[in-house]
Amino acid sequence: MGDPCPEAVIGTKTLNDGTPDSVAPWVTELLAVRDQRDEEAFIRVFEHFAPRVKAFLMRTGMDAALAEECAQEVLVTVWNKAHLYDATRASPSTWVFTIARNKKIDVLRKQRRPEPEDLPWGPEAEPDQADILGLQQESEQLGRALRDLPAKQRELIEKAYFGELSHSEIAEQTGLPLGTIKSRIRLALDRLRHSMK
Repeated sequence: MGDPCPEAVIGTKTLNDGTPDSVAPWVTELLAVRDQRDEEAFIRVFEHFAPRVKAFLMRTGMDAALAEECAQEVLVTVWNKAHLYDATRASPSTWVFTIARNKKIDVLRKQRRPEPEDLPWGPEAEPDQADILGLQQESEQLGRALRDLPAKQRELIEKAYFGELSHSEIAEQTGLPLGTIKSRIRLALDRLRHSMK
């Protein structure tokens, strides 16, 4: 029968070093894994903690198959990172369930990440010569339109779009009221749109 919660300690009798007697065997087993790479001790740790980790993961909403897979990965991590276990800092269950919690977070992050779109193989096709010429002409036209703006509007457009400053940051830099900044930028954008037609 599993612990009611991962960190629960059954029994209150303590050993001479103050460790609850229900925790002591798992400290001993983990130290054997840590210090001697004791495979038999690891098997006992695995058999004790794997079903509890799986149950913990399922209680957090993970389906049984994924919880099983994650529990196995958690116990593999216990084996691989046993050298990091410090009995003075955490009980075995706290240490194992911290690894389980971190694994659960990793799995959730991966599930939320959108699938990458099919990426083309090989180098991208060279842009069409007409596209290049069109971009050059638009860039020159935009440059002229920016130069034709009143100096106060041009300065704010440069700060907002080329300096990537927020309106609040521009207000701090210039001392201008936020409303003035917004209206000048709006007027400047209207002029630019008109010039680019």
